[in-house]
Amino acid sequence: MFFFAFLTLFSTLVLLNYVTMFRIRCGALHNIPGPYCYPFVGAVQVFLQLRPDNVLEYVSKMHERYGSVVTAWVANRISVSSIDLELNEQILVSQQHIVKHLNYKMLHQWLGTGLLLSDGRKWFARRKIITPAFHFKILEQFVEVFEQQSTILLRCLAKKADGCTAFDVYPFVCLAALDIIAETAMGTKVGAQTNERTEYALAVNKTTKLFAYRFTKIHLDNEILFSIFCPHLKWQQMRLIKTLHEFTTNVIKQRREALENNRKVETVDEDSSGDSQIVGSKKRMALLDMLLQSTIGDQPLSDEDIREEVDTFMFEGHDTTTSAISFTLHLLSRHLEVQQKVLQEVAVVLGDDREQPISLRELNELKYTECVIKETLRLYPSVPIVGRQLTKDFKYTHSQIGDGVIPAGTEVLIVLFVMLRQARYFERPDDFVPERHLNNECASAFLFIPFSAGPRNCIGQKFAMLEMKMIIAKIVREYELLPFGEPVQPEINIVMRSATGFQLGMRKRD
Repeated sequence: MFFFAFLTLFSTLVLLNYVTMFRIRCGALHNIPGPYCYPFVGAVQVFLQLRPDNVLEYVSKMHERYGSVVTAWVANRISVSSIDLELNEQILVSQQHIVKHLNYKMLHQWLGTGLLLSDGRKWFARRKIITPAFHFKILEQFVEVFEQQSTILLRCLAKKADGCTAFDVYPFVCLAALDIIAETAMGTKVGAQTNERTEYALAVNKTTKLFAYRFTKIHLDNEILFSIFCPHLKWQQMRLIKTLHEFTTNVIKQRREALENNRKVETVDEDSSGDSQIVGSKKRMALLDMLLQSTIGDQPLSDEDIREEVDTFMFEGHDTTTSAISFTLHLLSRHLEVQQKVLQEVAVVLGDDREQPISLRELNELKYTECVIKETLRLYPSVPIVGRQLTKDFKYTHSQIGDGVIPAGTEVLIVLFVMLRQARYFERPDDFVPERHLNNECASAFLFIPFSAGPRNCIGQKFAMLEMKMIIAKIVREYELLPFGEPVQPEINIVMRSATGFQLGMRKRD
């Protein structure tokens, strides 16, 4: 009797869900094409075929078949995939539709509701606090960190630079980027490149890989199902996050104590330019220092608030730049004429004296190198898909598909990887042509958006560009990049990576 009642209730819920989906699918989204959706389950045949190494290719073929805007649903989840410039701009400029895609919820255990995952008033308040951390005066102080860690990277690469062996450059770049973001965000050295203290560095890398795996499995984004189907991975995830939180919490405690002690023993000194000296450092301010001195409504941020933001920057600040730098080095090894132009520019701007510190002004003068990075990000954007979860109905106007409404609850995916390779937007879209960015081919500010756009654009894009310029310029000046090994095979994890790694060869320049 109980089983019959349960079965009846379950069937009723499934039927109601299907009726709701049918009304939305055939109502609000009737003018948007997509794959066939079976009764009750939807386009399950699509999602069963997706893997990290084929998602981007599969989505590209879907858009070739159905057009620039595609919709599909599975169970109670509706998705709209777009490579349409007109629709994307309307979504990205919106001040209302800033909620991250549903998949990001699994990151809450690590990142809380920091800048990446928050929305509404909290997001606006945090954005306002953190924005000054990327003022050019602060970035100028970070250049010293970029250079110091890049120099360590050159020494680590020396053992691979035999001129005849292919190797994967990604692990080396990843550790350098991790050292950089740890020192600039937290003001502490983790020694990832030199193996001085690797527990935190290993935990960051393992955690990002674990979440990347879950991102591609639609049933594992639910924490309960993840615990049931993958109990060992769930246990591992809990241990890793505990390690990360303990490290960050200890750093916050130490720097807060330093701040309090400094206030007791001395007043804030003024340097020769009239700027205040920074707590815990005579030269530069970490993001953590700024958060410790920030307030919201005259109330200081709690340790939990600060930890959310520091963890967020540790997560966002090394994986994305590592991907971009690795793809750039791989492409330079396959395009020797472009590599030679970068070398010539580096020689002119930075000179031959490798002991001379590199300044912010010099990095800004590396215009062609910046074009090379931009072209790499066009072909291989670090974040290949920008996702939004609509909490309200989204009304749009469109010159081709007409006006319409995308209903609340829909997951909107802006597929940058496919959009940035469209022939209608770029001439010779699959070719590596850095010069196109000198000529500013983009017809819209919402076309070339590897750092996203609108109110939710990447707050650290200037930081990232300077870091990438420093590492690439120093590597190209020191080593010749050789076209050895397998080509890259893009795959989507949390950020863009390559299933074959980033293989190349290196030879010490004369």
